[in-house]
Amino acid sequence: MALVDAVAYAVHLLFAGLWTGTVLFVTLGVLPLGLRGAVGPEPLSFVVSRLTTVSRASALVLLLSGGHMAGTRYTFESLLGSPRGHLVVAMVALWLALGGLVEVGAARMRRGLDARKVRTPARDGKPFLYAASVASLLLLLDAGALAAGLP
Repeated sequence: MALVDAVAYAVHLLFAGLWTGTVLFVTLGVLPLGLRGAVGPEPLSFVVSRLTTVSRASALVLLLSGGHMAGTRYTFESLLGSPRGHLVVAMVALWLALGGLVEVGAARMRRGLDARKVRTPARDGKPFLYAASVASLLLLLDAGALAAGLP
């Protein structure tokens, strides 16, 4: 494996872990505080802003690093015609879904937070952040299958 391939792989894993971890932390650690009204609008707004920043930066880095890895390891035919290729395609679809879900959930929360509310924005963002958390977990399972050499 060339140095550039190793760097792409390491950066890809780093940002994948950062993105999925951030989504899970916000969903499981911060969102419940908002639902209970146990946090003010400023701190919740700050967290939502950071979530969006991490999500966008990670999406860009993963597009670049994943594109490099896919371009050097797969052909178009192998992506669509092999089980490992199917896992890669599923990963791309899940990353797109994750990015979209985070964007929609954060946008719904920002609207209410701008009005200085907490419970309503948390409730509005909840289904999207829950779905984003499921996508995150599926991505981690997919990545584990690829790393383990399955199938």
